[in-house]
Amino acid sequence: MRACQIIVLVGSILTSSSQGADWCVGPQGAAANRGTPQSPWDIASALDGRKEVRPGDTIQFLEGTYQRRPKELFDVRLAGSTDRPIVVRPAPGARVRIDGGLAVQSPSAHVWLRDLEIFVSEPVPEKPVSAGSHPQDLNRPQGGLHMHGGQNCKYINLVIHHCNQAISCWMGELDPEIYGCILYGNGWRGVDRGHGHCIYTQNDEGTKTISNCIMTCRYDGSYTMHAYGSERASVNNYLLTENICYRTGPFLVGGGRPSHGIRVHRNFLYGIDMRIGYTTPYNEDCDLRDNLIVDGRLEVVRYRKVVQQGNLVVGKNGPRPAQPKCIVLPNKYDPDRAHIVIYNWAKAEAVEVPAPGFVKDGDAVELLDPEDPFARPVLTATCRNSAIRIPVPHEFAAYLARAVRR
Repeated sequence: MRACQIIVLVGSILTSSSQGADWCVGPQGAAANRGTPQSPWDIASALDGRKEVRPGDTIQFLEGTYQRRPKELFDVRLAGSTDRPIVVRPAPGARVRIDGGLAVQSPSAHVWLRDLEIFVSEPVPEKPVSAGSHPQDLNRPQGGLHMHGGQNCKYINLVIHHCNQAISCWMGELDPEIYGCILYGNGWRGVDRGHGHCIYTQNDEGTKTISNCIMTCRYDGSYTMHAYGSERASVNNYLLTENICYRTGPFLVGGGRPSHGIRVHRNFLYGIDMRIGYTTPYNEDCDLRDNLIVDGRLEVVRYRKVVQQGNLVVGKNGPRPAQPKCIVLPNKYDPDRAHIVIYNWAKAEAVEVPAPGFVKDGDAVELLDPEDPFARPVLTATCRNSAIRIPVPHEFAAYLARAVRR
């Protein structure tokens, strides 16, 4: 058993300061209902601005699956305020599944969407469909989360899977935070390549923050991070930090137009290339710090000003560090949740993962597979001497961890 060289990144717990009304939405709810647990609203009317939902209010979804009808995506048009956001979340203890997707439209502002599951129940075709990004023979809903016009919104701890694309975050969405989301199993196969990305995004004004997410792609040709645009689209002003990417799907920031204001800090990649810059003749400035890339490459393409500090790149078949490294990322919006990454360089049977700031001695920790987070835990371990003992059969492992408090 080996002890880890550890990085523990502790976040503060942020909660809404609102003391507004609580409204209820149910899978069989109706627009004419009162918005109570006994008389819940339907999802469409609750989210699209038809109801008098005010800053500081909370919309709670009751247990169940919410089917898209009649539209494929449910529109979100809610407006909170800086100190009184509108929070949309499951009722306590409820698992909420949205079979389809959400589209955030103007005038949405200061909305927190959190702890929801978004998926598409129709299967992906077994055989590859036509080439291109919009094949006519891909006969299934697109699903996913599409951000078009929100301002200062937060997208927290969402699980998005088996959609054509997990998240689309476009220039009309200003100053969002995408945090703690688990994105897996999305995309489809074309005869040319895999399509559909974990996050496809463009930006100019404000800053898009994408942090603490776990991203894996299903098909080669898809991207985990696809901050990309042609000569007509901007890829500016990003903070990309503490994300975990593995399996397949490059991590790209760049396009056909010069980029500026790119900050990429403390991301953890395995088997994934990171490319900052693309085809444009030049870019302005980027800041790359403390990224860990194993079995992949780091490429910085035609930047006039580059800051690189603390990055570690371990190529395929390259020499490994002597000691394992463990990264524990407590969730700043949920004190009982963290993401754990283990680089088991020496391939020890088990490693000791120090976990100060997340659990204390006597607490149990459930470790979940990020590509099957609703299944039974892979392992339940008890914290002893401020550490969790985790068997790791391979060089790399990533987990969603949930604390069971003593």
